[in-house]
Amino acid sequence: MAKTLRVGMVGYRFMGKAHSNAWRQAPHFFPLKAHIELHTICGREAAGVQAARAQLGWPTASTDWREVVESPLVDIVDICTPNDSHANIAIAAAKAGKHVLCEKPLALNVKQAEAMLAAVQKAKVVHMVCHNYRRVPAIALARKMIGEGAIGEIYHFRARYAQDRLVDPESPLTWKLQSGISGSGAHGDINVHIIDLARYLVGEFKEVSGLMTTFIKERPLTSAGGKRQSQAAKSFEKKGKVTVDDAALFIGRFANGALANLEATRFALGRRNHLELEINGSKGSLCFDLEDMNRLKFFDNASPPDRQGFRDILVTQPNGTHPYVGQWWRAGHLLGYEHTFVHTVADFVNACVEGKPVHPTFEDGLKNQQVLEAVELSVKKGQWVTI
Repeated sequence: MAKTLRVGMVGYRFMGKAHSNAWRQAPHFFPLKAHIELHTICGREAAGVQAARAQLGWPTASTDWREVVESPLVDIVDICTPNDSHANIAIAAAKAGKHVLCEKPLALNVKQAEAMLAAVQKAKVVHMVCHNYRRVPAIALARKMIGEGAIGEIYHFRARYAQDRLVDPESPLTWKLQSGISGSGAHGDINVHIIDLARYLVGEFKEVSGLMTTFIKERPLTSAGGKRQSQAAKSFEKKGKVTVDDAALFIGRFANGALANLEATRFALGRRNHLELEINGSKGSLCFDLEDMNRLKFFDNASPPDRQGFRDILVTQPNGTHPYVGQWWRAGHLLGYEHTFVHTVADFVNACVEGKPVHPTFEDGLKNQQVLEAVELSVKKGQWVTI
């Protein structure tokens, strides 16, 4: 008889919704090695977390994450909070013997990430950072093809993650714009995603040279209830300082000699959630766009010259042909953003039962953090930084 793993989740907003859906759906579609039981959802605002509990399907709610971590009825702690609390929750969960799933970026800085990794290793619990884009079927297929030598020796990795949600100067000063809570801006929020994909697909970084900027230095403060002031009071509303980057980009070199070019911005009008990457090798190239996430483009230089061009692979073939797809629908029936979290949860649960590592681990999170900090140091010093 399969064991039961009870989940406690800290955080209930955007990522809380995505993770809650994944915990509910994974047992219905994947052959999990344990039963999953949603136990407690936690958040600081009593009314908000109670509303989330009812909407997202959790039986109990709490306003103190320590209750979740210390409960003998919780086996897994899922961290979906702002970045400044990741370390405290994860370290306490590890000490309590809980398996830990943590949203990205792993920590505010390398020092915190090192402490988190040391804690989970000492406790011998399963640990994972939720970089869900690794589990887009097209990305997983790209890794498989690269491993098989389909594009040969890799020369270039180029990626751009572009959003436009902060272009409006009247957008309020949220926690993601305050370095003490978020660590960094576009750099730690979305650049970390393509840093992780670069490491997943190509290998470890060797050196980097970066550039970061903040376009809008101040933003309106929200009221105590989280609401903007009225239009009549607009000219008198208080503003707070933005202490993170709005855009970050860097070039670099991988340990295997390949070149890297990564850019992240939240100031690209018309780009809602545009993550595009291209990998060029000695035998071919691969191209991916998250806004068309069921497709992978492949250029094969071995094709006859009169038939060469990027081949459009629709990554929806079931029966094990394409990664993860076989658990869902018939060929041609598309998957979406939410499915990547289901895939993440499914892999994590099975790893918890087996007691085996599941990537990206906290060690991956630490390595991503090292790249983030190396880019920041490069910007500060105006020179290349070796990792």
